[in-house]
This record gives sequence, C-alpha cells and structure tokens, in this order.
Amino acid sequence: MIVALVVGLLFGAVIVIAAPGVDVVSAQEAGTTLTPAALAEIARVEAEIDRIEARALDRLAAPPDNQVQQIELLGKLMLYDKHLSVNRNEACAFCHMPETGFTGPVSELNRTTGSYPGSVRTRFSDRKPQSHAYAPLAPVLHYNPGQGDLVGGNFWDMRATGRRLGNPAAEQAQGPPTNPVEMGLPDIACAVYRASQRPYRALFESVWGKQAFAIGWPKDVEQVCDQPGPPAANDTMPVHLNELDRGRAAATFDQMAQSIANYEASAEVTTFTSKFDAMLAGKAQFTAQEQAGYELFRGKAQCNNCHRDGGPGEDPMFTDFTASNIGTPANPLLPYYAENRPDARGYVANPAGSSFVDRGVGRFLTQTHLLSQPSAVDARWLPLVPDNQGRFRVPTLRNVDRRPDPTFVKAYGHNGYFKSLKSIVHFYNTRDVLPRCQANDPGEGTTCWPAPESTDNMNTKRVGRLGLSDAEEDALVSFMQTLTDGFMSRDQR
Repeated sequence: MIVALVVGLLFGAVIVIAAPGVDVVSAQEAGTTLTPAALAEIARVEAEIDRIEARALDRLAAPPDNQVQQIELLGKLMLYDKHLSVNRNEACAFCHMPETGFTGPVSELNRTTGSYPGSVRTRFSDRKPQSHAYAPLAPVLHYNPGQGDLVGGNFWDMRATGRRLGNPAAEQAQGPPTNPVEMGLPDIACAVYRASQRPYRALFESVWGKQAFAIGWPKDVEQVCDQPGPPAANDTMPVHLNELDRGRAAATFDQMAQSIANYEASAEVTTFTSKFDAMLAGKAQFTAQEQAGYELFRGKAQCNNCHRDGGPGEDPMFTDFTASNIGTPANPLLPYYAENRPDARGYVANPAGSSFVDRGVGRFLTQTHLLSQPSAVDARWLPLVPDNQGRFRVPTLRNVDRRPDPTFVKAYGHNGYFKSLKSIVHFYNTRDVLPRCQANDPGEGTTCWPAPESTDNMNTKRVGRLGLSDAEEDALVSFMQTLTDGFMSRDQR
C-alpha cells in the first residue's frame, strides 16, 4: 500500500505538520514545526490542564474523608500531572480533556494529523485518542463462545485486557507513561519515582501505604528518567533496582493505574447525564428529528447491533465491547507514516513507513508491535488471529459529538480519518455504493470513498449500503448529539 503523505513529512528528524498553503512556525522542541493554529490551541489546552491541576492540588489541604474519594482525587492529580512524562511537558489529559468528552482537545490536530504528538514532540502515535469516560465499565477481555467473539478490553486493539488487574481501564492507564510516542518514560520505575516527588505523595501513602515509595533509588535515577524511551534492548529496565525495590515499584505502578481508573469511573467523568439519560428518566423529550434518528438507530441504520443502547439490567453504553472492521480508509495525514527513519535519539517508530497497515486486534494478538500491554496474550486466543485482522474495538457513542463550540473539529475512526459525525455516518451509509476516489478527487467523502486500509474481516452486513437519505443521515446525527453529557432538563435549570 502506498500512502500519499499530504502532511507530516519527515526530513531526518524534522516533522512538518501544516495544511497546504499554511505558514509554519517552530515549536519549543528542536526539529518540530506546527501550524500557528495548532500551537495556539496547544497552549490553551496546556493552560487549562494547569488550571485544573492547581484546583485539584488545592484539595490536598483538606482531602475527602472517604477513602474512595481520596483515590479518585489521586487519579485526577496523576491524569493532569505533566511530570509523569519524560520531558515533564505532557499530562495524560493532553489527549483526554473534559470539553471533548475526554478525547483529543486540539481542533487543528484533529483536522490535520488525527493523532497527537508525545512528550517528544517529533513523535506521533498511529491512532487517534479514545475517550476514557465510561472506559472503566468495559468488561475484562474474554472469549464468548456463544458470540464467537472477543469481548471487552480497552484501547482500539483491546490490548489492555484487564486480566491482570481486573480492570481494563487500569491497564490502559499503564500504557502511555512508557509508550515512546506518548509520555515516553524509559521505565515504569520512572513514573513511580516522579510520583514520589510530587505534592500528592503523602495522600498516596495514606491511601496505599508507606511502602509505596520506600524504594532505594539509584543515584542516577534523575538522569536515567530524563532520557526518552524505549530503553536499550540489553537494558530493558534502566532504573537499576534490587528485586525487592523492583517489586515495590511494580506494585506502586499498579496502584497508580488503579487510582486513575477509579477517577475515570467517578461521577465527575462517567456521569450518565446526557439528554438520552434524561429522556429515559422521563425528564426530557426528544425533538421530532432526534426521535426519528433514534428509530433509525435501532432499525434501518442497524447501529444498535454494535452500539447497543442497553437491555434489561444493562447500562446504555452504546457499545457491545466487540471489535469490527468498518473499512475505514488509511489516513494519509498521520505523521506516523513518515516515522520510518531514526529520530534525533535513534528511535524508529514505524519501520514499515508508508506501507504500514494497522491490523488492529490481530496485531495485538500476534504481539508483533512494540507497544503491547503487560497482560500476556492468552495462548488459547491465537487461533482467533485470522478472524481479528483489521478489526478495532467498537467505541462508545457517549459524548461522540461533545465539543467546546460548533466550529471545533473532532476526528473519528481509529486513525482519525473522518472529520465530522456527518462524514462517518455518510460513510456507513454509502461505503459500498459510491465509487472509489481517484487521486486528489474533490468529491472524497461526499461522492466517492478511498479504498479501505484493510479489507480483512470487513463488516459488509451492517455497514456500506444502508439506503439512508440525506435527511435520515442528519436525523441520526441529531440523535447521537443527545448522548452528550451535561444536559440540563427544564426542572434543573
């Protein structure tokens, strides 16, 4: 597969991220250039992260009496803590902010690159950020023989299985800190060491015990943890600890992750406060268009088969926690395609270059990539690899259109190819009806579609030829907008 790189060009260690015809300016990190619009938005998001963190730190003066709420506060403080990244410049929240439903908060990046830069700003992921709201409610990854399918887990490829910690969201939280294209620390012990230096240390020890940071740190820990990962192949744990201290660090890292998952499950993040929820409670009514969209969602459009709105005893999660290949085209704007040469630190994120094809769950099951989670793949799942190539976890539709203003661009699909909710609905409706686009076709996304990134296991039963009118597509969008949290019914105003 040859991918035309429209943006995200790599010249040695220089990445250029700019829309055609847009001037660029240098970012703080050497070798990186971002559009002025992206830089301005990033600065706004970083300032908001600092504001939220400062307010959370203020609560340390009088923390909650309830231990569960103390753990939630710890989780929030760590999610908004930039010091847990190698260059102390990127919190988890950089990719997961409240105003967008805890997904990517930079409109210009959503519009262009689709993915986000890591702490090392010349490194970009191969996928768009998912929302962490509602993520703790996903089941531990398991094979359901009745469905003949894997169910559960977190991440687009399900690799945060939850089988070790009992919670996929906790295992997901352990991925970014040592992911070279995200927060970039070379060792999980670095995350623990950095946390031990932060103002929330006393609260952490109060909740989880004094042993959490009772670790004999080597004299060079600062220098080691200031070096971006990945670590050298012959020194995979570069913070050199004895066996007992390594065990303490691993246990504390687990507790950090569990704290983050507790916060993500809290009423501050996973709120069930959408208009849809108010409608279920009899406190709101749909408009005619929203009601028509809901009926299409459950009927002609077949959305409810995968994005389930719940049943007896179920929360309406708007996902069935399985995976599917909807035939999303490759996103040529991903800088990841150009990360095929050693960067300034000798790291090659994507040896395949422009021929890279994201195999989704199949890639996780074969563990052929570098970013797999600590949870080992169950050997009993290996026969499932062929049936899972090209498939990605069905995301929840809750907060699918949450954004700070109508002009804000959100990206959709595992690689951020789609730039509006209307666009991805139109794709579901017409993927197999409209012709394939030619090079630089002005009708792309409207009157034609590019070829899928992968046709392996492509969903042809419920996607591609729905027979919806333009008005019916609009009605579906209108219904999905009722899934945005923060709705206030008339008697709450």
